[in-house]
Amino acid sequence: MRAALWFLAAIFGTLALAALIAWPIWLIVHALAPELPFHRVVSRFWQLLLLAGLLIALRGIGLRGRADWGYGLPRPVFLRQFAAGLAIGLATMLPMSFAMGALGIIHLRPGLEFALLLQAVATGALAGLAVAIVEETFFRGLMFRAVSRESGFAVAAWSTALIYSAIHFLARARIPADEIAWDSGIRLLGGALANFAEPFAMADSFVTLVLVGLLLAFVRERTGAIAASIGLHMGWVWVIKGTMAVTRADPEAGAAYLVSSFDGYTGWLVAGWGALLIGTGWIAGWLRPGAKPAR
Repeated sequence: MRAALWFLAAIFGTLALAALIAWPIWLIVHALAPELPFHRVVSRFWQLLLLAGLLIALRGIGLRGRADWGYGLPRPVFLRQFAAGLAIGLATMLPMSFAMGALGIIHLRPGLEFALLLQAVATGALAGLAVAIVEETFFRGLMFRAVSRESGFAVAAWSTALIYSAIHFLARARIPADEIAWDSGIRLLGGALANFAEPFAMADSFVTLVLVGLLLAFVRERTGAIAASIGLHMGWVWVIKGTMAVTRADPEAGAAYLVSSFDGYTGWLVAGWGALLIGTGWIAGWLRPGAKPAR
């Protein structure tokens, strides 16, 4: 578990460090750019610390080459796997949007114009690609490689899936400018972790994201790289972002409980679908670890 601990230290250790020294950092930045809000200064500072922490972790673990990052395939094979993953991602998430519409959970926005639809498609694609590259490189690329090399597939799959899910529940906390003091960083961290104080309220989304992380780990192991995982991830985010841009939720719908209030999309409906996809892929042999990597 040494590799997993390196990554946990890089993520949560730098988060705690940023909270502890947030106030003096803000005083310096505020003197130069007084218009920047406290939470944004701390967020950017944490990102810099996280980058430094990851570089230290990578050096300590010994990850260096393209294969360790998940990019070891020849370019044509990588692009082919990415395209296949993207197509499957779209094909497996679109049914969820249609199901939510059929159940009355979501409805198209009144007066929806074609221009808004095109904008939703474009912004969803860009957001999906950016999120997929960053998250897959970190979780199914570097972290998965390090942990699986040391502890095997099962530990790598579960550790990356659990941390991947947990990261999504860091809340966007705010502190008014007139309330900033020496302990503001600690209070900001407490606000960021507020969702974990009510675990049952986020259980449906948390379980969904764990299942998503496990599915992506299976695909990463099966293909030997993160190309297909990036494609899948992009396709899912693309559908989710696009759907939420052109629809609105009906909290009074009888099946509304199947969708989480956390983000308005993930929930028990998507969790059940994810479990079904994993089970089907396992039975069919597509996701079983140890199978010859797909090319």
